[in-house]
Amino acid sequence: MATGGRLDRLGTLIGAIIAVGALLPFASLRANRIVQGEGVAFWQALPVAQSGLLLAALCVAVIGGLLLRSRSLRLVSSLGALAALLILMGQAGNHLTPADNDLARVSPASGFWVLLFGLSLAVADALTRLNLLPVWRIFGVFLTAAALVALLGSGQWDALSVMKEYDVRAATFWREAQRHLMLAFGSLLAAVVVGVPLGIVCFRLPRVRATVLNLLNIVQTIPSIAVFGLLIAPLAWLAANIPGAAASGISGIGAAPALVALFAYSLLPVVSNTLLGLENVPARLREAAFGMGMTRWQTLSSVEAPLAFPVILTGIRIVLVQNIGLATIAGLIGGGGFGVFVFQGMGQTATDLILLGALPTVLLATASAVLLDAAVELSEGPGTRSARP
Repeated sequence: MATGGRLDRLGTLIGAIIAVGALLPFASLRANRIVQGEGVAFWQALPVAQSGLLLAALCVAVIGGLLLRSRSLRLVSSLGALAALLILMGQAGNHLTPADNDLARVSPASGFWVLLFGLSLAVADALTRLNLLPVWRIFGVFLTAAALVALLGSGQWDALSVMKEYDVRAATFWREAQRHLMLAFGSLLAAVVVGVPLGIVCFRLPRVRATVLNLLNIVQTIPSIAVFGLLIAPLAWLAANIPGAAASGISGIGAAPALVALFAYSLLPVVSNTLLGLENVPARLREAAFGMGMTRWQTLSSVEAPLAFPVILTGIRIVLVQNIGLATIAGLIGGGGFGVFVFQGMGQTATDLILLGALPTVLLATASAVLLDAAVELSEGPGTRSARP
């Protein structure tokens, strides 16, 4: 199982990251939610037995990354250390919070985040080496989601300040979560409905292609905050002057300009990937389809579209991950979403409130990327791959 005396290079780097994380403050203890916290090392933040358990788990993960050749054992050692880190972080909240003190706050400090990064890197490295089939990667995403729900539902993290922020705002959190999903997926759906036919038009009509792509490239270069702001005036004019516009939800601020801005940013990846997918279809297959008497529509629907689908799906993956992140900015113009907590936290210098908005955004984007990566691979059947040049 060992690598014959040779140290794994990436394992060495991950081991160094974990070692640095172990020496940094593990948790931060504050008198209340907005004052500066005091860093506490993990051996001070946990009871002796639990700090020893965490140290042992980290050592096993480092040694596994350095020496083990077995991919499965590398995954087990890194996953075990990651699980121990997450569970014991909650225990640190219980251990450090003074009894009968509702104002004190315990939150993860720099050491925890560095350890989380290092162990996540170790898990990702082990999964990459295992080269799991797409269905197993999809199963892994749902299994991870179930594990996180079980951890949060068990009350292990209830003493941490980010969960205290959640307890106060639970109803608002889920309302903004629905708004965030609506903005990200709604703009993606609109971009697919418009962008895929536009990509087909660009493929069929080369004269239109340059104009459309240049226009979309210009939109893509405008800073996102500027686009959100520039849409306020025209949408407010539409709401005030077009009968029924305001009743349908169009307004200068709120979800409408956010949805339009996300749609505008989504068009370029969808159009360009549709065009690229169609261009990659071998000419011999197209000529064979025409030779068999197929019409242009039949050739598109039966030959070109199936072969171009994996590339189009890759564009949809880019758009979805991008929109989940960009939807956070909608909170600046009253569009809702997780950005509401991020900007409230920045205004109140409350780090835990920022985390309440940032963490679900990161988790949602990561899960979407893994699921759509697997979907892209599943869509590339043997016939599709063999037909490509």
